[in-house]
Amino acid sequence: MKLLSESEIEEVFNRFMKVNPNPQSELKWTSPFTLLVAVVLSAQATDKSVNIATEKLYAVADTPQKILALGEEGLIPYIKSIGLYKSKAKHVIELCRKLIEDFNGEVPSTRDELMTLSGVGRKTANVVLNVVFHKPVMPVDTHLMRICPKIGLAEGSTPEQIETSLVERIPSKFMEHAHHWLILHGRYVCKARNPLCGQCLISDICLHNQ
Repeated sequence: MKLLSESEIEEVFNRFMKVNPNPQSELKWTSPFTLLVAVVLSAQATDKSVNIATEKLYAVADTPQKILALGEEGLIPYIKSIGLYKSKAKHVIELCRKLIEDFNGEVPSTRDELMTLSGVGRKTANVVLNVVFHKPVMPVDTHLMRICPKIGLAEGSTPEQIETSLVERIPSKFMEHAHHWLILHGRYVCKARNPLCGQCLISDICLHNQ
């Protein structure tokens, strides 16, 4: 598989940085805990649908203790508009219980600890590590799985292979924001249907166009 050169990768991220120097998560959050719950809820759902639900939820319950007090039946009405809401309610309640019992109600700052929480896989853990704790990790979602091999930024056929390839190839100075640049690029420009190649910042570098 052909990949971009080091200088081409540098140019890709320089262009992303020039246009959007401080990209942010589109999930709305006010604390490490509210981000963690939002990311768990966002599995197979849009950030917009999660934000609509969590705005009402967090107005009444924005800590592990308060959400645990709601219980599954009390939580479900707030998240019923999101897909897989029954299993997500179960995950969130268990997650809150474990945070209280094992971590004094605080969100842990290591991947291994985060992945002990219900509903938290590697991608979710990496999002929290990157967004909250500014760790140079690479959450790989469906957008990154699709666009990174296509552009020539990474190789692999699984999220972990793509993650490893990106971490090895992206210069460390870009790593804090690389995930956000790529997810926004996949969401709004390099779309699965009708990619906007004519509006793409990196169309002259992208291997898909060569």
